[in-house]
Amino acid sequence: MRGCCAHERISMSLDLIETIERALPGMSKGQKRIAAFIIEHCEQAAYMTASRLGTHADVSESTVVRFAIELGFDGYPGLHRAMQDTLGKRLTSVQRMEVANARFREVGVLEAVLSADADRIRTTLENIDRRAFDDAVDAILSAGKIYIIGMRSSFSLAEFLDYNLSLIFPSVHLLRNTGSSEVFEQLMKIEEGDTVIAFSFPRYSSRIINAVDFAQLSGARVIAITDSIQAPIAQNAYATLCAKSDMASFADSLVAPLSIVNAILAAIGMKRQEMVSDTLARLEAVWDEYNVYEKRSAGKENLT
Repeated sequence: MRGCCAHERISMSLDLIETIERALPGMSKGQKRIAAFIIEHCEQAAYMTASRLGTHADVSESTVVRFAIELGFDGYPGLHRAMQDTLGKRLTSVQRMEVANARFREVGVLEAVLSADADRIRTTLENIDRRAFDDAVDAILSAGKIYIIGMRSSFSLAEFLDYNLSLIFPSVHLLRNTGSSEVFEQLMKIEEGDTVIAFSFPRYSSRIINAVDFAQLSGARVIAITDSIQAPIAQNAYATLCAKSDMASFADSLVAPLSIVNAILAAIGMKRQEMVSDTLARLEAVWDEYNVYEKRSAGKENLT
């Protein structure tokens, strides 16, 4: 199994707050002030720079950076991400929306959401396992049949991937959001040599977990696109690709996993350039024959 992150220093059995509380006895006075602020105001600290956090804790920015290193991070960015992860796990959907709305009032909705999405993509790029990515692409290219599964908001990712892979490969199956027993019926013909691409983000769907278990028992390779190496579908997966994802407000932010999907499609296009080019050329001929797309240039006025 290939992992997802370049480094996950904190014990996965603990979240950040528990880790800080255990480390408190050995901290300096300044570090204890930082710890106290994070524990009591994690919803605020999760979106602060090192300098701003230092101001609120009455310590220097360098003390904040040293605090992060003492906890086992490479620097403040790692601590910053851990605070946001902890915030997402500890708060309910309603509470997370309230935190998001508070940020929107402070800096504006457009700025807050787009900046946060850019940070999610940047964090995903910094931590993704390149070897796992290559393994995932190879597993798709060599698959007998390809199955794609995603539930709830993740279904949009599965549907997008299905649409594009179906243009290239002859046997791509999108598992529909149906009852739990019908999911297994859609997987009945899965076998060794097939590949399953599964999307799963908190809160994890039990139907996806069960479907992935069934696929693995059938000998298929599983590509897990999820938020953590500790996610249920990542266990024993052939390749795990982690993407930063949480709630932008009441809706999930899926820009980072979508970027991974786009990267997978681009890599497949490069490795099978001739096949993809031939397929697209035939599709273009069909689209042109049946006037699928508007041929007039956008923005031109009808002058008659």
